[in-house]
Amino acid sequence: MAKKVAVLGAGSWGSVLASLLDENGSDVKLWSYNPTQVKELNEQHTNTKYIKNFTFADSLVATNDLKDAIDGVDYILFVVPTQVTRSVAKQVAEILANRNKKVNIIHASKGIEEKTYLRLSQVLAQEIDPKNRKSISVLSGPSQAEDVVTHDITLVTVASDSAQAATEIQGLFMNNYFRVYTSDDVIGVEIGAALKNIIALGAGALYGLGYKDNAKAALMTRGLAEISRLGTSFGANPLTFIGLSGVGDIIVTATSTNSRNWRAGNELGKGHSLDEVINNMGMVIEGIATTRAAYELSKKRGVEMPITSAIYHVLYDHADIKETINQLMTREGRSEIE
Repeated sequence: MAKKVAVLGAGSWGSVLASLLDENGSDVKLWSYNPTQVKELNEQHTNTKYIKNFTFADSLVATNDLKDAIDGVDYILFVVPTQVTRSVAKQVAEILANRNKKVNIIHASKGIEEKTYLRLSQVLAQEIDPKNRKSISVLSGPSQAEDVVTHDITLVTVASDSAQAATEIQGLFMNNYFRVYTSDDVIGVEIGAALKNIIALGAGALYGLGYKDNAKAALMTRGLAEISRLGTSFGANPLTFIGLSGVGDIIVTATSTNSRNWRAGNELGKGHSLDEVINNMGMVIEGIATTRAAYELSKKRGVEMPITSAIYHVLYDHADIKETINQLMTREGRSEIE
């Protein structure tokens, strides 16, 4: 029998993952808080704000009724913005409390909650009672929605607190263009997924300033070193960061014009203010909030993250980008391998 899946969040990634699951034969309901978007998805089978020139299958059903979306499901996939994950999880928890069936919880969002500095699996674990869930897993990797929807070859990782759940979710998503690997390193996968958005902001800013490939390669490589330092301080496997959710995701997000974080950085590099960038983007730029969370977390844990610190000061202290780059480049020399 087809597995029943609720996909929460109808942005670009959420709607494309819902389409993929529907294509794979799952019984999918796509939830959005926006009734206008739901109407467009159900009647026109399009999601024009987020995915251009694509028509979804008639079999994909959207709803703005959260209870209807998760009624009887086997899996709940959260693809809502990081900073609203907790509020949506609270609503889900209330609904699940009134049913007997346990569900597998998955998320495919990329960020760290502000103020608490929690990864999203931790947020979900706090809000959804263990008696109502079988597992918590994260799906992540180099996967631009605009490419997945055209069936471009894509490889991702599912990390879980349950090996059985990871294998089940692997089977749920895998097909001939979307390949899924399993991992038990939830910490590493989530930290890599979140912090690569910071590097994407920096890469876009470099491009906007006119820097070339050497600068981009330097930023991506040393950015990965920072991500690894922070991740391993929490107990992550260092090898995770040279995998799909680490270097793989950095390559895509820091080089693709489809990346909203890259586009935001590009606009900053061209001289636009942060407020202008946010207003013009019209979509959540996860890297902005994540930069603050990662910066504050690095200070709290005593982990050196000079690139993250530099981007933080540009975003939140209005530091001059060119002067900030000069300060990074003229720091005291050191060994590459620490």
